[in-house]
Amino acid sequence: QVQLVESGGGLVQPGGSLRLSCAASGSIYSDNTMGWYRQAPGKQRELIASITSGFSTNYADSMKGRFTISRDNAKNTVYLQMNSLKPEDTAVYYCNYEAVTMLGPLGSWGQGTQVTVSS
Repeated sequence: QVQLVESGGGLVQPGGSLRLSCAASGSIYSDNTMGWYRQAPGKQRELIASITSGFSTNYADSMKGRFTISRDNAKNTVYLQMNSLKPEDTAVYYCNYEAVTMLGPLGSWGQGTQVTVSS
């Protein structure tokens, strides 16, 4: 079991920046993928970006340019740098962990952190 704890959310003005962090703990497989998703009110959860333990990244097309994902394997932590934030970026942001093991795929979700972009 892997536990994920997100932090860094909050209220920011349009055009501002935030950096989210997600720390993983527990039975972490070294070969894994961590990612960030978000869910706005009344909408489905959507992928922002993911990053493998080998630092390969994948971004949703609509998220390219203003969002940057990174990770620190030594700290089992993934980050999401968000710049030029817009009101439509308001959502709950979730961290995700996935690993493929001999027992099958494993995955965990964090509890989410609220990001509100408003003046």
